[in-house]
Amino acid sequence: MANNLLIPIDQYLGVGIHIGTKYKTKDVKPFIFKIRQDGIAVFNVEEINKRLIMAANFLAKYNPEDILVVCRRENGWEAVRAFSKITGIKSITGRYPPGILTNPNLDNFLEVKLLFVVDPWPDRNAIHDAAKIGIPVLALVDTNNDLKNIDVVVPCNNKGKKSLGLIFWILAREYLLRRGLIKSAEEFKYKFEDFCKD
Repeated sequence: MANNLLIPIDQYLGVGIHIGTKYKTKDVKPFIFKIRQDGIAVFNVEEINKRLIMAANFLAKYNPEDILVVCRRENGWEAVRAFSKITGIKSITGRYPPGILTNPNLDNFLEVKLLFVVDPWPDRNAIHDAAKIGIPVLALVDTNNDLKNIDVVVPCNNKGKKSLGLIFWILAREYLLRRGLIKSAEEFKYKFEDFCKD
């Protein structure tokens, strides 16, 4: 498996991408590797890596203008904005405007073919809208999330600023690679720090 890692395992571990919460939903149990003595659930890093590859392949099927990333959680705003700027994919950070995907009479109406949410709980209104119009949802999910109306799941720490920075850095690079916009990972000129300044 180590050969298939998108980045060295130490980088994943260094940002706590695998650290969940004390609360575990039935939906997410299959992704949990173990429960620490303090009750915190821990994800399997190889599974996270596998799911990031799956997410990158799924995203790459869509043109940038056909994807919308939604992030209510403030810890993810910087990462999402950097991802959006680099890939050309639309994003909404902060409050999700009601009806933006479902009401064509709104001035800010958006037609998209894929919704990408950072956390299914605070981003639940966007997921409900996507379900109404029948578009797929890609979501970063922590141990406390449920998977209703989610089509592609990336289990991870979706609350930590550094964890989200690393995820969006990887996905930006992999999206450009899979779309043929860069020829190699080395050509990706952005650093993890561009997605997550201290």
